[in-house]
Amino acid sequence: MRIPESELIINSDGSIFHLHIKPEQLADIVILAGDPGRIAFFKEFMSEVECEGASREFVWATGLHNGKRITVLSTGIGCDNIDIVMTELDALANIDFNTREIKPEHRRLTILRLGTCGAIQPEIPLGGFIFSHISVGCDGLLNWYENRDSIALLDFEEAFKKHVKWNRHLPDPYFVRASEKLIKMFEDCTFKGMTISASGFYGPQGRVVRQGLAMPDMLEDFESFEFKGYKITNFEMEGSALAGMAAKLGHDAGTVCCAIAHRYLKDANTDYKARVKELVELVMDRLTA
Repeated sequence: MRIPESELIINSDGSIFHLHIKPEQLADIVILAGDPGRIAFFKEFMSEVECEGASREFVWATGLHNGKRITVLSTGIGCDNIDIVMTELDALANIDFNTREIKPEHRRLTILRLGTCGAIQPEIPLGGFIFSHISVGCDGLLNWYENRDSIALLDFEEAFKKHVKWNRHLPDPYFVRASEKLIKMFEDCTFKGMTISASGFYGPQGRVVRQGLAMPDMLEDFESFEFKGYKITNFEMEGSALAGMAAKLGHDAGTVCCAIAHRYLKDANTDYKARVKELVELVMDRLTA
């Protein structure tokens, strides 16, 4: 089936519409970061930068680390951007840009998001690395796609909605497990996480400035939720869309974050760049080992 021009836009130079990456420029290993400025951290650890580019918040580079090809890409903030990023990365890997048809052989990417987060459990210290074994989508993105239940942890969803008294005006939450390959790769150096991916930074993460919350007790309810040995460990803003779309599209994906704020301890570390740089080096070494 040929995919129409209106559904998948390819730029005149042969690159994908938003990311401005050409198919041959994409490596099998991809690291995502929200902050465009963080791409410079990754490039410091590359022995060679093969190609790079930028379009809006999407800054990217492909190069070598430990002799293996790797692409690093910034996504900006939010699950809506992950919808763009994941759809276009998959298109680069699995759609023939000349015929506009799906390739007969599926190319499976390894995609890891590296970010920052706010921890909510007392045993996780500031600066701790949390790998999201399970991502909790409070953004609603995956609900727009067919068969979302096929990759969702439905028993977690029901238990969670009941425990926190989920507000009927909010989109149904979805729970998705990360790639087992990536979980095993990082389980010895990270905290086991079940992570809320919020649709905003303030109200959706329980922050009150000048407006009250639809669920006033949400932080306490999230912190006290426990199911099958998992607790809600942290907040971030992209991991659920990544885990969900990767699972549906047939890619290995996960999210690892450095805790730079602690909602339980009501503390934050604004001087976190050195610790994030440690995480960058760890992630690049593990993915290319």
